[in-house]
Parts: sequence; C-alpha cells; structure tokens
Amino acid sequence: MTAFDPTRPHPILLAGRWVESPHPLVVEDPYRPGEPAGHTWLATAEQLEEATRAAVDAAPVMRRLPVYERARILRAVSAGVAARREEIARVISREAGKPLRDALGEVDRATLTFRLGAEEAERIEGEVLPLDLNVASTGRIGITRRFPVGPVAAISPFNFPLNLAAHKIAPAIAAGCPVVLKPPTKDPLTMLIVGEILVDAGLPAGALSILPMGRELGDRLVTDERFRLLTFTGSPAVGWAMKERAGKKKIVLELGGNAGAIVDRTADLDWAVKRTLVGAFSFSGQVCISVQRLVIHEEIWDAFVERFVAGAKALKVGDPLDPETVVGPMVDEGQARRIATWVDEAVAEGAQVLTGGQRQGTIYPPTVLANVDRASRVCAQEAFAPVVLLTPFRDLAEAFAIVNDSSFGLQAGLFTNDLAGAFAAFEELEVGGVILNDVPTYRIDNMPYGGVKDSGLGREGVRYAIEDMTEIRILVVAKPNVP
Repeated sequence: MTAFDPTRPHPILLAGRWVESPHPLVVEDPYRPGEPAGHTWLATAEQLEEATRAAVDAAPVMRRLPVYERARILRAVSAGVAARREEIARVISREAGKPLRDALGEVDRATLTFRLGAEEAERIEGEVLPLDLNVASTGRIGITRRFPVGPVAAISPFNFPLNLAAHKIAPAIAAGCPVVLKPPTKDPLTMLIVGEILVDAGLPAGALSILPMGRELGDRLVTDERFRLLTFTGSPAVGWAMKERAGKKKIVLELGGNAGAIVDRTADLDWAVKRTLVGAFSFSGQVCISVQRLVIHEEIWDAFVERFVAGAKALKVGDPLDPETVVGPMVDEGQARRIATWVDEAVAEGAQVLTGGQRQGTIYPPTVLANVDRASRVCAQEAFAPVVLLTPFRDLAEAFAIVNDSSFGLQAGLFTNDLAGAFAAFEELEVGGVILNDVPTYRIDNMPYGGVKDSGLGREGVRYAIEDMTEIRILVVAKPNVP
C-alpha cells in the first residue's frame, strides 16, 4: 500500500479489482480553483453492470461468512484507517475543502464506525418466543434470526466523504451484505483510498465496488431490482424522488434539515455561545444538522447576541490546510453564489445582517442574520452554509412552535437547566433527536440518527442500519404428538 499521489490518477474499485475507464475525472480543490486535488475515473455502464453481477454472486458468500471473519475484517479496516490518519485527512481537506482539524476528526470517527461495525456484527441476536398462547399452539416455540437482505446500493454525499460512506459499508459488512458504493464525484478520492484498506483486509471478491459515476448512470442503482436495499444520504428533493423510483427494495434516506437550537434563560450562557458557534460554522455549515436557526429567550437576547456575533467575527477563515482555520471554502463557487443570493433575498425582505454576508470566491464568511422572515428561503429551506438566523422567544412553548414550524425534522438542541422544559422538549419537538445542553450538530456513531418529515426515512448508527440491512426470519418448532 503506497501513499496517495495527487499527480497520478487513482484507479476505481470494481469487485475487488483496481481498474480504469475511458472517462477521466479531475477532482477540483475548492480553495484553490484550477488546482486539482487529484484524479480518478468515472465508471462506465459496463463496469456498473459487472459490479452489480459481482455483488449478486457475492451475496451467498457474504451471508455464510462467519461472524468472527466479518468482525476481523472490520477491525482491520478500523486499524488501517487509523494508521493512515494524517494522509486521509489531508486528502479530505484538499478535495472537500474541509478544515484540517475537522478532517482529522472525521477520520477518527470513521475508525470508530468500523470498530462499532465489528462489535455489532458480534451481537446480532434473535430470540426465543413462546407460541403456546392458546390451546391450538400447545407444544410450539419460535426462534428468530436476522439474515442479510442481499446486495446493497449505497450513495454517499460530499460533506463527510469518509464517515458517511463508512456508515453504509460498515453495517453492510457486519450484516453480511455486498455493497456497490457511489461516492460523490466532487470528492471520491477519500473512499478510493479507504477501498485499498478494505481490499487488504480480506473482503471476499465481489463484496465491494467503489465506483464514481455521473448521476444518470448512478440512477441505475435506484431502479435496479437486483439491489435489495438502497441507502442514500443527500438532498431531500433527490432522496424523495429516489423513493418513488426504487420499486420494491427497502430504502433508507438520510436527508437535510434546517436545525434549530433553543437557548433558554436558564442556560449556561458561555457554554451555549461556545457550542452554537461550533454548530453553526463548522465546515462552513455544510452539515445537515448544522445550527441554522437559533431561538433565544428574550431575557438573555442582548447578552447572547453580543457574545455570539463577537465569536463569529473572531473565527479564522481561509485555507483549510491551515490547522488554525475554522471556516474554509464552500464545496464550489456555485454553492457560495447560491447562499449569497439567499441572504440578499432575506435582506431585501427586511432581515438585518449582524456580521458577514460578503462572498469572496468560494469563501462565504460566518454570517449572522436577525429579523428573518420565516418564509424566506434562507430560513424555510436547508441553507447548508455558514449562516445562522437569530429569533427571540418568550416561553418554551413558543420556542418549540418556532422550531417545529419547518418541513424538516432531523435534530434539535435545547440549552436549559429547567428539567421540566427538557422533558417537554423531548415530547414536543418534531425531530429524530433532541440534544439537551448541546447543539443539534452533535452526533456520535453508535446513536440512532435520522429524521422525520422531509428529513428522511429510517435510521443510521451502525446497530440501527444493520436492522434495515437484515430481515427477521422465524423458525417455528412443534413437538410432535403433544396432547
């Protein structure tokens, strides 16, 4: 295994083999437009077909792979990723524009995700059910067991090119399912490097393909009935359209949000400011659970806003390879232009810019807005940018109503020392997860993660993904001649 060389095209992974194609792909560096972060290839239709057939052929092999072998492979991958930590982080930083400090954190999380896959593989359990619940079922018991669904089609996004792909591959291997992964074409190099580690760990032939491809070809993953499950992380519009075309296969959708964080009057103000700055501006807000809407009690409004705006102005913006950088570029200039347009629209509708709001190429600075119309695109839709909107509230009931006034429901945060208010939030907030005394951006890789409403369908988190990647089968055992 050699270190990544950005000057040489990296081959793509086709059923355990490294291949090229007639279609070169130049991966751009978002911070250095015109300077490639690396090179690889786009898969052809024939290569996708070969990968699909190989996954079908590998399904019975993976199904019979002993648990100890699945766990061994996943632990080897976890160790392999950890061993190449700095190298992989720099590739993430170059091709995704993610600040190096965050890229290193993503690598660390991926090592955990693969390790959790090993541990969860060792505790996929069934149960024994009493079936003699009436006279006709006397002498019968049931035994349940989980079996892999079969080939998995996986589509991962650009913002966490390693860990969100790991959240598809690790549970699939743990469950005994082969995978064809479509990594993002904006930053596919990270997973191709990790593919080297996966191959070296000893996966059976055909169990994994990593194929960058255009959207039209990738759409075949959605419609091909040979895949028994589709797992997609990305935009709501694309995800829900996929569900309509997916046919009979199971589907897991991890989509977007415009996450709200509530800061109550009883909150620890210093902690709330510190954490919401992280939640709003890490990776330029290109996180589906980024703090987009901050709802602040009117009694602490002035104190909080003063500290928050000062903190936003103090964040270091610039080169993602600089270890001190907190806010790097947007993934491309088109996304920077989009959010600039949305902010300008909000200002035209009466919003007040407290800091930021001036684009420079792919850089959009930390931006804080107040008095934003809730119907404005920057509020009602997923901003996916370093923009946060401040809104006051009088009591928690009003705050919950503000957060729930959204078509999304991924996660929400509440900073409070009011125990009754905390439990009320758990009851009333229409989201997949409530984070108490921290930002909705918080996630660790063993927790169930997913949303309601337009934010998705199903849950990730290794154990919970395994549930979707397996089917329960029951064996009913009858004792003959039981009176």
